[in-house]
Amino acid sequence: MYAAAAANLGIAGTKFVAAGASGSSAMLSEAIHSLVDTGNELLLLLGLKRSERPPDEQFPFGYGKELYFWSLIVALLLFSAGGGMAFYEGITHLTHPEPLRDPFWAYVVIGAAAAFEGASFIIAMREFRRRPGPKRFVAKFQGSKDPSVFTVVIEDLAALLGLFVAFLGVFLGHLWHNPYVDGAASLVIGLILAAAAVALAHESRSLLVGESASATIVADICKLAERDPTVQRAHTPLTMHLGPQDILVNLEIDFRDGVSAGEQIGAVSRIEEAIRTRHPAVKRIFIEARRSEEGRHAAGDALNPRLKERRSAP
Repeated sequence: MYAAAAANLGIAGTKFVAAGASGSSAMLSEAIHSLVDTGNELLLLLGLKRSERPPDEQFPFGYGKELYFWSLIVALLLFSAGGGMAFYEGITHLTHPEPLRDPFWAYVVIGAAAAFEGASFIIAMREFRRRPGPKRFVAKFQGSKDPSVFTVVIEDLAALLGLFVAFLGVFLGHLWHNPYVDGAASLVIGLILAAAAVALAHESRSLLVGESASATIVADICKLAERDPTVQRAHTPLTMHLGPQDILVNLEIDFRDGVSAGEQIGAVSRIEEAIRTRHPAVKRIFIEARRSEEGRHAAGDALNPRLKERRSAP
């Protein structure tokens, strides 16, 4: 991410130069976009650093959600600074059109930026696909718990789309000798950035509020608990991501009749070890043990014969 931030800063500088040389509003919007991306990556690095702090008295579950907070800030900046400035440049260019100048450097910068952004996107997508989850992009994006990965993927995708639109704006504007095309391209870039920001904000909000672990992990935790011979039933656990690799699990299990307190303690230890071995991201496990439904009914009937007679009556 340090390398990506440095590359984006260099790309932003060359885009500003090309925007000045060509007079392209779309190129200026792309320069602002790259500058915002640089700041966003630095904010994600800050979030990663702060999320690694150990728990303390004030935050007993740690600071893992710091990353989710800063990813939300990244989405807001992408929307306001990136999309907002692109809209402003587009509207300004449409209301006060200026003739486009030599597009040569604009094409050079667009080509170089596309090469860098494309390489970054390929690397980010490889990492994104390596993560467990659905194969389809949209489903995988919605199920991802690591903003440091899916934010880079979305930003790089938005950057490539923006570069394509900027190329069309510069090329068609010169081909048709129409400065309005360039202004319209800047507006389209603003829409792309706004859409990317909304998608990132939605995912960050969900994680910040307290998104559960994936359905696959939740189901597997139940299976692991029910494999223990002392367990009658494991109820669907309550889970929450405190960080990309920090899951909280609250599990309620019914023990079979006749299981002693000592056997229950041993079973809880075995279940916790099995869950942590299969799912290392599960850092905190709270297990509430209780007797089975049959056992509780039997105990209630023994204490209250009249209740037993009432329940058996038609």
